[in-house]
Amino acid sequence: MRNLITKIILPSAFIALWLAVCIPIATRPEGFNYIMFWIIAGIPFGLRFMFFKLMPKGYDISGTVGAFALNIIIGGLIGGVMLVTRIVYVFADAFKIITHRI
Repeated sequence: MRNLITKIILPSAFIALWLAVCIPIATRPEGFNYIMFWIIAGIPFGLRFMFFKLMPKGYDISGTVGAFALNIIIGGLIGGVMLVTRIVYVFADAFKIITHRI
């Protein structure tokens, strides 16, 4: 029962809630912006990658803000891939629990 809650229900609920929050943000009058959705949905999953390489030192405010924005975009793109892998892991864990292989 503990595996069911910690490996399937909580991650699925968090992912579903986060994607439900991201959908209105990426919806524009012109249509749905898939790239913005991918970046925004990946932000919580790519947080550890955001400030990995680009740490601005000795820049003015515009260089710092630009490097910060680039870090968020790169972290969101990497986080989008991590989100997809997390969804695959949830389905794999659900299959293991259903077939009693844990």
